Amino acid sequence: MIQSQRLKDEKLRIDKILLILNELYPEAKAELIYENPFQLLIATILSAQCTDKRVNKVTERLFKKYKGPEDFAKVEQKELENDIKECGLFRNKSKNIIGACRDIVEKHDGKLPDEFEKLVELPGVGRKTANVILANAFGKPAFAVDTHVFRLARRLGLSDKKDVLGVEKDLMKKVPKELWIKAHHWLIHHGRRVCKARSPKCSECSLKGLCLYFNEL
Repeated sequence: MIQSQRLKDEKLRIDKILLILNELYPEAKAELIYENPFQLLIATILSAQCTDKRVNKVTERLFKKYKGPEDFAKVEQKELENDIKECGLFRNKSKNIIGACRDIVEKHDGKLPDEFEKLVELPGVGRKTANVILANAFGKPAFAVDTHVFRLARRLGLSDKKDVLGVEKDLMKKVPKELWIKAHHWLIHHGRRVCKARSPKCSECSLKGLCLYFNEL
């Protein structure tokens, strides 16, 4: 009986968190600029340890030079490194982009696959990138866990897991499936604007009454 009530109380708390996030960020969406699933793949690879704003500046000219996977697949790595240098980690990113594009051309007839298992086989594509593409480019229910989502999920008490996969599973269990894509963006927006990694703005946070992190301070 007590356990059942705890579960109900926790569900009510999570429902309130999601409702407030929706009210705060009703138009929340991906901040990377792209025109098709393939462009989102490239932009997401480039976004590792780089701001979306900088990635968007780079891809604006990058996608004029390289129209699709065939173009990226045949470029010399040094040339691509120079094209994406501003994004940081350019050697590894250029190697992964070229490798992924070669696989797309050779194994998938030049078309980016829309299945998780096939996406994570591409160089440079892990769980987070695959889920970002599935959710944002293909509209398939997926919960991508980046650093913001991971941090907020633990602070808000949506998960107590210490690994990305554990947090992802908890979020998929506790957040209604129809809200996975939106909730991903809500958490990112709140993490960038209020619940920052360093010096979170707890005093002005609309979620502080429901936040385990704040109430443990």
